[in-house]
Amino acid sequence: MEIKRSGSQPSGKGPASYFTGSVRIDPLIDPPEPARVAMAQVTFEPGARTAWHTHPFGQTLIVTAGSGWVQRESEEKQEIRQGDVVYIFPGEKHWHGATAITAMTHIAIQEKLNGSPVDWMEQVTDEEYNNIIKQQ
Repeated sequence: MEIKRSGSQPSGKGPASYFTGSVRIDPLIDPPEPARVAMAQVTFEPGARTAWHTHPFGQTLIVTAGSGWVQRESEEKQEIRQGDVVYIFPGEKHWHGATAITAMTHIAIQEKLNGSPVDWMEQVTDEEYNNIIKQQ
């Protein structure tokens, strides 16, 4: 058993190659093999977002604060807010982040394939980010 105490792991800045805007990543758990799961708490300041990406085994997002947007390729973006749980299917190209005016924090849970839980792609353009929102 291993207990990760709150505040015992350093926060990191979301790298500009994978994120637009101000993003803070707080690691939660990344156990050694044979475990494949990885979890992090990610905070997006207004306007911040991920690049387009996929996950080999899918991803679950649990929104813990604020409101944001999520979009899969070829569909309209959708609003997500505190309490929402989003499942992204394996290999589904998508992005997620804060709205233009509100911050958003989520817990991201995904499994690794060959040591990597994500395949990063191109940045989300401002035009893509600013498209019309679809309310759920």
